[in-house]
Amino acid sequence: MLLGFKTELKLNNQQRVALAKHCGVARHAWNWGLALTKQILDHNNALADSKIKFPTAIDLHKWLVALVKSENEWYYECSKSTPQQALMALREAWKRCFNKAAGIPRFKKKGKRDSFTLEGTVKILGNNKIQVPVIGVLKTYERLPQVPTKSCTISRQADRWFISFRFDVEQQDLGNTTAVPLLGETPRPDCLSIVGVDLGVKNLCTLSTGNVIPGAKSYKKYEAKLSRMQWLNRHKIIGSNNWKKAQLQIARLHRKIANTRKDTLHKLTTLLAKNHGTVVIEDLNVSGIMANHKLAKAIADMGFYEFRRQLTYKCELYGSKLVVVDRWFPSSKTCSNCGTKKETLGLNERVFECGHCGFTIDRDLNAAINLSRVVS
Repeated sequence: MLLGFKTELKLNNQQRVALAKHCGVARHAWNWGLALTKQILDHNNALADSKIKFPTAIDLHKWLVALVKSENEWYYECSKSTPQQALMALREAWKRCFNKAAGIPRFKKKGKRDSFTLEGTVKILGNNKIQVPVIGVLKTYERLPQVPTKSCTISRQADRWFISFRFDVEQQDLGNTTAVPLLGETPRPDCLSIVGVDLGVKNLCTLSTGNVIPGAKSYKKYEAKLSRMQWLNRHKIIGSNNWKKAQLQIARLHRKIANTRKDTLHKLTTLLAKNHGTVVIEDLNVSGIMANHKLAKAIADMGFYEFRRQLTYKCELYGSKLVVVDRWFPSSKTCSNCGTKKETLGLNERVFECGHCGFTIDRDLNAAINLSRVVS
């Protein structure tokens, strides 16, 4: 399976300028291609008799070389794969839009999610050096896995630059204690236990074993500070030095909030995937739950979607099994002692009381136990 690796780059000023140029080229190619494809779609909608074939990524790149590169010489200061990969990403974005899996692609703005992809001579040199096309050798703060790779993506968060790439790894066998350790980790013994995981808003999750994992709630922790910083920035002149300093401070705080949330989710999902043979979760309708304006902020702060995404690939990586129960399964309404199902159960009822057998238990723990018994 493919595994991603992302780490921070250790750059000098010359390299920072080169990376910013590549981001500008990728952004310009994306915006040019998006404007052109939107014009073609508008033309096809207006004139049904004389439709123009929607261009592929190869067609867009040919037109870019013929029409744009000749007029903008700064394109030649960057790798040729940068605009090519940007147009390929644009074509994939339109494909998702046509399949109704995503919305219409948007134009990119300078300083917002700056990134670009390089393809070609990408080679890892030593423990903390990687060679990329045109830019040259880049240093990293941590050791790199000694694996072959053909492409990489460089992105910026606030004032820091990160590089990410994918490489192929073998799955770990839970029952094979003599297997080769993955990425320097020690092999672990056979683990066949089943655990049910019930996600919540008050706590991140409750396990069927009785353990309660509190959420990071990083946005709630820094919400007042973030609001204060944005309020102080409201009257600054856009583009001024003070405005740029304030924008950088806000971006750093956003990065800190996101990193705190990701760290909690990574530790939890790794713990579940490595120490349990089967993990059972519910198929939550996250987008539907987010429509409730009273719960949307708390749910987004927990990161339910990111939890399932990480747990999916980590269970595959470590050889454990992930079972996703149907979203209509009455895990909270069913008594884990006698199996009697309640007709209604409000969100404010945090303790489950069975009217049939008189069993009393925490609502989330009751749901987690019911989930663990689905596959038993």
